[in-house]
Amino acid sequence: MFRALSSTTVRWRPLEGEGLEHLTIRHLDASVGAAIRAESVLIGERGGAAYGVRYRIDCDAGWRVTSFVIGTTDGRRLHLLSDGSGHWRTPEGVALPRFDGCIDIDLAGTPFTNTLPIRRLNLTCASGTAKLKMLYVPFDSFEPTVDGQHYTCLEDGKLYRYEAEDRSFTADLPVDEDGLVIDYPTLFQRLSLETI
Repeated sequence: MFRALSSTTVRWRPLEGEGLEHLTIRHLDASVGAAIRAESVLIGERGGAAYGVRYRIDCDAGWRVTSFVIGTTDGRRLHLLSDGSGHWRTPEGVALPRFDGCIDIDLAGTPFTNTLPIRRLNLTCASGTAKLKMLYVPFDSFEPTVDGQHYTCLEDGKLYRYEAEDRSFTADLPVDEDGLVIDYPTLFQRLSLETI
């Protein structure tokens, strides 16, 4: 349903406050250990506090997250690894069973992580609603938690509904042929896209 990924650079801005995200996503040589890499720099503010964040997400060819690193300009950092089947560990090999079953991640300040389950599941309108456990990382604490989220296809390859499991938030997300969010009502708007 989605086109084969080529090197792409995209920018989003938050709809409230100041900020900007600049993300590049590309295929990697298999010898690197990942097939897809997304790297981003973003600045913004949340709850009156400004932040500067850099992240890298590596996925296998099926869009399953295998590792991510996120760090702030003030020196905080989080790096976790996954087997792609929902089992997480630290880079030192310490297992993190509280995140068992979380295949995807959700980083608080970016619409990009919505692309991960949308591409991985390749949801169609005939698929019904996917109920997921996400490894969620808020930008204020960097303390990961498990978050229940639902995704439903509203128009094949074009429109998906995101819903918090507790029903506290719902958004209909239009996506492009790469599965990248175009508009995230009340939160983000895409500014540009460049495919190489």
